[in-house]
Amino acid sequence: MSETPFIKHFAVSENPLDLQSYVELGGTKGLTRVLKGTPEQALRTVADSGLRGRGGAGFDTGKKWASVSKVGEPFVVCNADEGEPGTFKDRFILEKAPYLVIEGMTIAAYAVGAREGVIYIRGEYPKIVEDFEQAVAASRAAGLLGKTICGSSFEFDIAVKKGGGSYVVGDETALLNSIMGNRGYPWLKPPFPTEKGLWDRPTVVNNVETLSYVPLIAERGAAAFRTYGPKECPGPKLFCVSGHVRKPGVFELPMGTRVSELIDAAGGVAGNLKAVQIGGTAGPVYDNRALDFALDYSSMQRVGGALGSGAVVVMNSTVNMVHVLEVVARFFSEESCGQCFPCRYGTRQLEYMANKIAAGEGTLAYLDRILETVEIMNAASFCPFGQSVALPIRTLYASFRSEIEAFIKQQQYVREAI
Repeated sequence: MSETPFIKHFAVSENPLDLQSYVELGGTKGLTRVLKGTPEQALRTVADSGLRGRGGAGFDTGKKWASVSKVGEPFVVCNADEGEPGTFKDRFILEKAPYLVIEGMTIAAYAVGAREGVIYIRGEYPKIVEDFEQAVAASRAAGLLGKTICGSSFEFDIAVKKGGGSYVVGDETALLNSIMGNRGYPWLKPPFPTEKGLWDRPTVVNNVETLSYVPLIAERGAAAFRTYGPKECPGPKLFCVSGHVRKPGVFELPMGTRVSELIDAAGGVAGNLKAVQIGGTAGPVYDNRALDFALDYSSMQRVGGALGSGAVVVMNSTVNMVHVLEVVARFFSEESCGQCFPCRYGTRQLEYMANKIAAGEGTLAYLDRILETVEIMNAASFCPFGQSVALPIRTLYASFRSEIEAFIKQQQYVREAI
């Protein structure tokens, strides 16, 4: 399947910080068009496009923008705290097309009536933080940020915030807490950030990729955006493919692309396909049945999974699924913020049992105990982090429990024989 370049169209400059190159590639056309109309028209265009958030939740962007409270001047925040294992699409955009993100944030600000914006960039991306600050300064000098943007009466500026290295801060409320200098804990909703967010002002938080598609919609219109992908989940999407494929990387394809088509775009499987994990470590793990799955939010939900960030990790027959279980458990244990007891204690217990199994010291009783633990966490955890561990464990069991059981029995036999 051939790619559908929009973001990638802007990711070809030898010097991504060269603003003139961005303009020559067609950059700023969406912003210029939007500023000739009203904020209400900009909001309607995005709503009509059906753009859904590309950060993982898949929430309708137009509805989010429309829900911004009219009480108090709002903020626009870009969530660039990309911490999901196997996910590197936002890094690709920030490195290759930073002005696309700035333009998308500016259009969002015009639509919701904001004059201030913040981009929160993952702390492990220090060079990107430095380069993005340069891009913001260049945009300001060219009249694309600051006062009288593009000669209009609209004003908007962006502050760059470096993250503190916490996976949980990928949650929008934890991210806002971090920006304000608080510990990166999620907060209970409602109120939602669009009602009461950054410094108690209404705040719209969007992912890097989501905002990068806004200029496309602004320039070409909602109908053009809807020509890509399925009706209920339209538009192009960046997919990250890693693992046992011949050409790992970032691929821009329509929503609804089949897993098999995406793997083909990545050069095919290196070896014999055994498993596919979709959406990062917090995503579901499938056997080769996943090849027929359509990669969009609605389709994945219908098969009991989730698209998440769009990361796809391919595993061949050399992979021991016991080690996948151990990696998942260790990841959640290390990344839990510790705010609530079910997640703080549950993730430690999961790591302990998975480590024991991987070390050849596990028992079959651990398997049921692991499942019981994740179900309790799913029901009792404060935020989606603790709840999300259930999905990879459930799906891993559905396809590979017999392999894990066989490993435990084999190791028990070896221990007894010794």
